[in-house]
Amino acid sequence: MNIRKTELTDIEELQKLYEHARTFMADHGNPTQWGNTYPPKSLIEHDIRDGVSYVCEEAGQLLAVFFYKKGRDDTYAKIYEGQWLNEDPYGVVHRIASSGTRKGCASFCLNWALTQCGNLKIDTHRDNRIMQHLLDKNGFTYCGIIYLDDGTERLAYQSLDNQILL
Repeated sequence: MNIRKTELTDIEELQKLYEHARTFMADHGNPTQWGNTYPPKSLIEHDIRDGVSYVCEEAGQLLAVFFYKKGRDDTYAKIYEGQWLNEDPYGVVHRIASSGTRKGCASFCLNWALTQCGNLKIDTHRDNRIMQHLLDKNGFTYCGIIYLDDGTERLAYQSLDNQILL
């Protein structure tokens, strides 16, 4: 598998990946995190233009997509009912979705992101048990609760490079 920056020509495939992820989440007890339309095409295009959208591919097939950015994320400025492992510079992953056609893609993406920065933060919906399990399996530590700009709650996790479990 290989990670590369997403290109605007990938949008149609990305929309299929996100559609698959929304259906998968709904089928596994998490119908509200992304609803029926998240992320909108305009956000996908914005991420690509900003250079923060990445895809995991193999033999020319897109297997997963995710947002990765090194630097401060305002939604992580305040954490409740816990604390971050450290306050060092970090990277963040958002909007990770896979095609479901190859096992281990999401773990590969998370580990790639962690190797880019050595300190990675991520959050997920309380109903997203699949992502919580994935984060636990990949050595992430549950740190507490953060709130998005719209006031919705998310469970916050962090991993340090000495926790990589390839």
